[in-house]
Amino acid sequence: MKKLLITTAVGEAATGLAMLALPSLVASLILGSSLDTAVALAVARVAGVALVALGVACWLARHDEHTRAARGLVGAMVFHNAGIFAVLVYGALSTGVSGIALWPIVMVHAAMGVWCITSLGARHP
Repeated sequence: MKKLLITTAVGEAATGLAMLALPSLVASLILGSSLDTAVALAVARVAGVALVALGVACWLARHDEHTRAARGLVGAMVFHNAGIFAVLVYGALSTGVSGIALWPIVMVHAAMGVWCITSLGARHP
């Protein structure tokens, strides 16, 4: 679980920082369209803050992998990864959004979700 928490910490914090600094670019890479209103930019930055917070939580929990709190965090990450997967696939199939990074990100979230579920099912001493 430690590797999972570190991988999530780095990936989500980096993505969150990118969304804070360059929200329109990130949206364009993922969704194929830039953000063109102040409201859209604000919502993207709020999402960026949430991703940084998830990254910080995972980083701080990396040494507590056998606690119920860490398992709860990984359980929340299952929901996070499944939710991102579902939202992006739905967007691609129903509205036609598609940026160059869309499907790679969908696959990463699918893999991370499976890794989370596997970690939760593993027996720990």
